[in-house]
Amino acid sequence: MRSLVPRPRALAVVLTGAALAFSPVTGQATAKLPAAPTNDCFVPPASAAAKGGRGADTREVSLAEQKAIQARTAQLLKAKAARGVSVPKGALAAASVPVYVHVMRDAAGNGDVTNTQIADQIAVLNKTFAGQESSAAANTGFTFTLAGTFRYNNNNWHKDKQSSTYRKQTRKGGANALNIWLVDFAYLGIATFPWDYARNPGIDGIRVQYTSLPGGTATNYDLGETATHEAGHWFGLYHTFQGGCTSTNDEVSDTPAQSSSTNGCPEGRDSCSLPGLDPIHNYMDYSYDTCYNQFSPGQSSRISSMWTAYRA
Repeated sequence: MRSLVPRPRALAVVLTGAALAFSPVTGQATAKLPAAPTNDCFVPPASAAAKGGRGADTREVSLAEQKAIQARTAQLLKAKAARGVSVPKGALAAASVPVYVHVMRDAAGNGDVTNTQIADQIAVLNKTFAGQESSAAANTGFTFTLAGTFRYNNNNWHKDKQSSTYRKQTRKGGANALNIWLVDFAYLGIATFPWDYARNPGIDGIRVQYTSLPGGTATNYDLGETATHEAGHWFGLYHTFQGGCTSTNDEVSDTPAQSSSTNGCPEGRDSCSLPGLDPIHNYMDYSYDTCYNQFSPGQSSRISSMWTAYRA
C-alpha cells in the first residue's frame, strides 16, 4: 500500500445514508441502503510506516506464505500450460484491462473527481505500464480501458467504512477487471493480491485516495502514480523492500534489495549491504510521484506470470 489525506466537486444528487450508482451506459441511478458492516480482510496496522507516512497498503505476507504462493503459482502455470493457456518462452502476457472507477462521495458531494481526472488517471496507467517514463523502464504489454464510472453518495463509504460491504455491492467484472474505489481515508492506497481473488473475489481491486489523482491536492502524490503502485500489487508485485535486506526480497532479481521503504527521492540511497542502490525510482517503492519512473524487466515478467496464473 501507499498511504496519506484531502478536493471536491458536485453532481446534482443528494442522498443520505444510501449509495447512488450511476450507470455509465444508461445514465440511470439506483439506490441501495448499505448492508451491515463486516470485517475487512485486511486492516492496515496503525503503526506501520508507509507511503506518505500512513500505514501498509497490502496485507502482510510472511516469508513462509511467500514460498507457498510461489509454489502455488508454479503449479497453476503448469496446469494452465497443459490446457494450452500459456505464454511462449521469451514473450509476455498482454491484455487490455477493463477499469471500473467507483467515486465514493459523501452526501455533500465531497470526494468527487471530474471525468477529466479519471481519463487522466487511465492515461497515467497506460503510460507507466508501457514504460514511457524512462528509457530504463519495461513495457509490461498491458493497457487499460475505462469500462465504466460509477458515483455514489454515502458518508460511510466515502470514508472507507464498511469497505468489504461496499466493494462486494459495487464491484464489476471478473478476475481480469481492475476496480478502483476512490475514497477519503488515512492512506494513499490499499490493494488486494491476485492470489486472493479465488478466496474473496468480491473485494478484489484497489482503493485509492481521491486527491492522489492527476490534478488532485495530495502534496507530492498528485500525479496519479498511487494508482500505478497499487495496480502493481493487484498484478502480483510486492514492494521492492518486501522482506527487507534479503536475497529473496520481492522475488524479482533486477530490483536491488532494500532494508526499508523510501521517502521522497533520495538519490544514492543504499539501505542494504547486498549489491545495488535502492530502486527509489521503481513504482513499487514509496517514493514521491515525481521520483517514480519505472517497472523493471523482471517485474514485467512477474506481472506476466501472475496474470496468466490468476487473472487470465
